[in-house]
Amino acid sequence: MTTPFSLVDVFHDGPFTGNPLAVVHGGGDLDTATMLAITRWFNLSETVFLLPPSIAGADYHARIFTLDRELPFAGHPTLGACHAWLAAGGVPAAGDRIVQQCGAGLIPIRRNADRLAFAAPPLMRDGPVDSDTRAMLARALRIDPDAIVDAAWADNGPGWIAVLLHSAEAVLAVEPVRHWDGRVEIGLIGAHPAGGPVDWEIRTFFSGAFGAVIEDPVTGSFNASAAQWLLESGRATGGYVAAQGTRLDRRGRIFVTYEADGQAWIGGRSMTIAKGVLPGLSAPA
Repeated sequence: MTTPFSLVDVFHDGPFTGNPLAVVHGGGDLDTATMLAITRWFNLSETVFLLPPSIAGADYHARIFTLDRELPFAGHPTLGACHAWLAAGGVPAAGDRIVQQCGAGLIPIRRNADRLAFAAPPLMRDGPVDSDTRAMLARALRIDPDAIVDAAWADNGPGWIAVLLHSAEAVLAVEPVRHWDGRVEIGLIGAHPAGGPVDWEIRTFFSGAFGAVIEDPVTGSFNASAAQWLLESGRATGGYVAAQGTRLDRRGRIFVTYEADGQAWIGGRSMTIAKGVLPGLSAPA
């Protein structure tokens, strides 16, 4: 028996400009170690296994893996999994509102024209970082500590720390270390000049399976926590568009909107790039 998979471009601004994601339509009989082995074989930042839901109110269950672990939540896998589930014939119970089950619980997703958007989940950890962490950030980013305007925990699952620099130009100039002993998940934020098509420049760096520091093309989870931090700190007063992946020759675009109560929605476009089958796995969801 074969199991289908899809390769999906998430947060794109045209084909091959976003963050690629592998979505396996099934695999419920596999153990966690095998799912991780498949993820490493695809060698993308994340792979999602689409499974039947086990919680009332969910449309499907997404298990999300990086190259070295399973995540309770991640943003670009959430939108990519939803796109793949809909493209495979999934029918939401509530029209244009889709509910994803994942390790972080139930994640609402809404469909609007050519974009999907997920509700930013609550932060697991927030607040300013201490002086030792701030110094670590400067060393990992190879920047002067005085270049950091602000830094705070912005962890909604992966462990992000948000670092605000003076400008988008400063964000794009950063050349971080290539290897780090220990784990890093750092998100950079810098403002573009007012009145342009993009409001904020985002870059994210995380530890790979063997200690390499990797830049992610587009990171939905960090954009979700950044949107919450920017609103709470008064640096964002309404919806905006962020760019990510610029240094990687990508054109990631993230569309942020806020509801009256401050709930952030993180949106973007997804498209299926390729389809295939994996041999010897369980039946698809």
